[in-house]
Amino acid sequence: MLALTRAVPSSLARCELTHLPRVAIDLGRARAQHELYENALRALGIEVVRLPASDDLPDSVFVEDAAVVVDELAVLTRPGAESRRPEIPSVAQALAPWRDLAFLAAPGTLDGGDVLRFGSRLFVGLTARSNPDGIAQLAAFLAPFGYSVEGLAVSGCLHLKSAVTAIDRETIVLNPAWVDGARLGAQRAIEVDPAEPMAANVLAIDRTVLVNASAPRTAARIAAAGYDVVAVDQSELAKAESGLTCCSLLLA
Repeated sequence: MLALTRAVPSSLARCELTHLPRVAIDLGRARAQHELYENALRALGIEVVRLPASDDLPDSVFVEDAAVVVDELAVLTRPGAESRRPEIPSVAQALAPWRDLAFLAAPGTLDGGDVLRFGSRLFVGLTARSNPDGIAQLAAFLAPFGYSVEGLAVSGCLHLKSAVTAIDRETIVLNPAWVDGARLGAQRAIEVDPAEPMAANVLAIDRTVLVNASAPRTAARIAAAGYDVVAVDQSELAKAESGLTCCSLLLA
């Protein structure tokens, strides 16, 4: 498995924010945390390919938002925040050796963080960043390969995967206050601890689940369900509304 990442830009403090107040971000600490995140992926046998920093693009470290990758195709998105659209060409160039490419077009908007894959079904959060036209375009690109795509209402957070992620084909980690997890048809839902509302964004690699170090109670719930848990500190990147899935694009 391969993970595309991107270096933390010097302009991170100017990132887009929707639900969080702007607070100071320690750039050196954010870079150190990102490196530890990449090392956690390497420790699980993943090859990490880091793209150079784009210091003029404050949100560019959140590389997941630039593309939706399935086995057969990479769909380059059209981010809902206009400031993020210049991120797309360099991600497309990085993906080109690995996948055929397709590109969303105006008036569609879609962020990769709004896209949750659950087997052959993809769910897309209807948020300020992803609109029905973007969802329809994604569906048209993926239908020939047997994937279905549907929109899902989200409230209270930036992206769908802030509210729910899948850790295998039967199990989700869910904040039920932000999304109706029953729509996903999962056999098992592990709800976040109420004191850790941002904890649903986890990153699963086989039976190992990376969980934000700020969410020990939710981590304990995931471990009790039979998974190996690795805590990853993202306290500085979280100030930019980041989650663990945001900082990589995984290619099987």
